[in-house]
Amino acid sequence: MNPSSRPASSSTRPAVSPNSRPQVNTHTKVLDTTHGRILCIADIRGRLSGLNDLAREANAKAIIHTGDFGFFESNSLDRINDRTLRHLTMYSPLIPSTQRTHFLAPDNTAQAIRATVDISLLSEFPLLLSGQLKLSVPVYTVWGACEDVVILEKFRAGVYNIDNLHVLDEATTHCLDVGGVKLRLLGLGGALVPHKMFDNGDGSATIAGGQGTMWTTALQIGELVDTAQRVFDPTETRLLVTHASPGREGIMAQLALVLKADLSISAGLHFRYASSYNEFSVQSDLEGFRHKLIAGKEAFDKVWDSVKQQVETVIDEHQRVLLDKALSVVERVPNAQGPEEPSWKNCWNWNLCDAAFGSLVLDVKDGRISAELKSQGFNYAYRRTATPSNVAPTPNSTTSSLPNATSNPPTKGSTPVQAEKPLSPHPKEVRSPLAPAVSGKETPKEPSPSTPAPKSNGSGTPAPPSDKAEKEKQKRKEKKERKDRERTEAKEKEASTSEEKADPAVNAPVPAPASASAPALASVGATSAPELKSGKATPEVPIADVREGMKSPTTDSTGARTPTSKRPPRHPWTLFVKLPQQSTDADVRTFFGGESAGVTKVTFLANKGSPHQRARPFVYVEFGDDETMKAGLDKNDEKMGEGTVSVQIATDREERADKGGGRGGPRGRGRGGFAARGFAAAGLTRSAPRTNGEARESAAA
Repeated sequence: MNPSSRPASSSTRPAVSPNSRPQVNTHTKVLDTTHGRILCIADIRGRLSGLNDLAREANAKAIIHTGDFGFFESNSLDRINDRTLRHLTMYSPLIPSTQRTHFLAPDNTAQAIRATVDISLLSEFPLLLSGQLKLSVPVYTVWGACEDVVILEKFRAGVYNIDNLHVLDEATTHCLDVGGVKLRLLGLGGALVPHKMFDNGDGSATIAGGQGTMWTTALQIGELVDTAQRVFDPTETRLLVTHASPGREGIMAQLALVLKADLSISAGLHFRYASSYNEFSVQSDLEGFRHKLIAGKEAFDKVWDSVKQQVETVIDEHQRVLLDKALSVVERVPNAQGPEEPSWKNCWNWNLCDAAFGSLVLDVKDGRISAELKSQGFNYAYRRTATPSNVAPTPNSTTSSLPNATSNPPTKGSTPVQAEKPLSPHPKEVRSPLAPAVSGKETPKEPSPSTPAPKSNGSGTPAPPSDKAEKEKQKRKEKKERKDRERTEAKEKEASTSEEKADPAVNAPVPAPASASAPALASVGATSAPELKSGKATPEVPIADVREGMKSPTTDSTGARTPTSKRPPRHPWTLFVKLPQQSTDADVRTFFGGESAGVTKVTFLANKGSPHQRARPFVYVEFGDDETMKAGLDKNDEKMGEGTVSVQIATDREERADKGGGRGGPRGRGRGGFAARGFAAAGLTRSAPRTNGEARESAAA
């Protein structure tokens, strides 16, 4: 063969004489010389009837499609492998969601899918081929990653011919004359798979594919370069249409450089938004662009080096020419020291989302190509109904646990640390959630230096040293408090026979403890029982030094006094009422004026069995605001039945204690006041002067 002649790369092309130059398969289509709109979409996936609807909505004169068109017919199912068939079933827009769920069920085998799925669920191409479906505008498409190679070769050979459907491939190009622009369409279909670039699969020419998939080959790239060089016209604007994205694949970006493309449109990433960019906008400098191209070159070279000898022994002369052109594409890397590459800033690229999610419209008028991108995007409406319980917290946010915070809640109220026992400088270790909470009912024995460290519940693993020290400290404290409680309870029993004055704060309803592990507060007016243990106890001291047990512990804190009650804050507009006789909720509301009085709640104190309490019931009355409470306070000393009613503003125990009031006079922390009254009832006296928590002498007299 004469080396100067170069026959067509496709085996389906007619033979040419050695001295003639092969003709390029090119066509020029005049759409509208004044103004035209071109709709660009990707991945229609066989729903070909939607093309007409999309063109009508966009008022488009033509459609450019970037692959996964749906080139399948009934006998294609026999050539599709199980994996590709499952993929097509998963993403076909022609299958209802409920039916798709059934097909893709884990227990549904590939054989069951193949026996159930027919071509009507994968593509409408047979309807297009038979003429039942017609295209209203010209459609220019490349093939995608999931197509039947046999059908594409029939288009190449002229066996299949459909009105308004034009396949762009390496040997076929089209020119659109629209809006004052001659738009040259150059197309490259198939996925870019480096290790398959020298494998034609079931294809008989440069088109490569098999088993329902298609890919790009090196000879295909070479022939596209050859076609573009033959039809080059500096008055045209070149648009490269590919399935693989030049933004991701360095070889595709190199191909755009060699073809001198002004614009490129691609698909294959399946995003919900389309993207519009040039390399200057996404690369920090030219070196970043070069790095992408070099990475693509290295991936190709790795494959080429492994098959080079085998390929060179089987290719013919005209394939050698196409291979050299493909290698020239791979070697096309801009020189960092040379003049700036024009396409670095001037070549614009669009990567499209699937047709179901958006599109691009090129509006061409007076020689200017403007772009309109439309994307369905993400749906963020779910965030409006999100709650903290079903939203994962952001790591390292202010809601995250601190590194040294304990994982278990404290088992008792905060206790000031004594000055003579400074804290260890080491941070406290995080306690295991399996470690039992200390309840105060039973205190383990304090380990001696020779005793092994206590082990966590059921774990058998010794606690860390710092955790061990904390546990030992806690055990000593609990042991001391347990002894103090036992002594205090014994003294309370001795004083239980004495009659006590009614106190609104003492007899107020006590809510249940927030935690099962927290010690329960004993009610002062109730008979002591072993299971009711106080979190604050008066240490046992000689009678002469009872006042010492009523003092608050010495601390170096300058803050507010630590609360000794675990009751929630009282309702701000509450009155404490002493009634002259037994009454009902309705009696109390009527006494204060009925519905217009603003009474919101009436709470009777529990009857603990005292004759005094049965004779004079005590009630908490809550009002809706400050004005109605003041009006209720004016009811003090008014008659109700045979007696008078005592009305006063209800106060918390802690507030009364801080102000020096309360039953038996001012008292210190814990149960010091109650213990003092117990000693007085037993005939015991104090000899030393009183200090903190001093009682009223007048009351004692």
